[in-house]
Amino acid sequence: MSTPTPAATPSNWNLPNVLTSLRILFVPVFAWLVLAHHWWWAFGLFAVLMATDKLDGDIARARGLVTDFGKIADPIADKALMITALVTLNIASTLPVWITVVIVVRELGITLWRMWMLRRGKVVPASKGGKLKTVLQSLGVALYLCPLPGWMDVPTLLVMLVAVAVTVITGIQYLLDARKANV
Repeated sequence: MSTPTPAATPSNWNLPNVLTSLRILFVPVFAWLVLAHHWWWAFGLFAVLMATDKLDGDIARARGLVTDFGKIADPIADKALMITALVTLNIASTLPVWITVVIVVRELGITLWRMWMLRRGKVVPASKGGKLKTVLQSLGVALYLCPLPGWMDVPTLLVMLVAVAVTVITGIQYLLDARKANV
């Protein structure tokens, strides 16, 4: 009777991780487009970059290419793009600064916590609530990026306020779940 061999760990050099890395590399281009008020180009690039977030995760799971690098780099890529979007929108549009502050504090706080957990040998993947948070933040940013008529200012702000609420709630939930699991 032979001893079963452990499943091979996928290489970090795979399509999902390349897409994640490209997302990070295009963040400065996106920032320039926003700051230069090239709204439709910025919106288009933002939409493509966010689509690659969904695509890389789907490919990784479907092809068995989920790696610890991807579990950590993907949320970092999301945060780099989202924080850049928020800060540049504070500069170039009417997005209130306090929204950016709340979201950035939560995003960086959870990212630092994840890194601390990783040093302890525990990988904390994105939760379903975290994915909802990303969708709502993305929708809010997309609405701010589109040159919409003035009557859309209030609905755009309302979407972003819901995103802020979900961002805070999911951040607290990560910590409560970790505490319950004695992590």
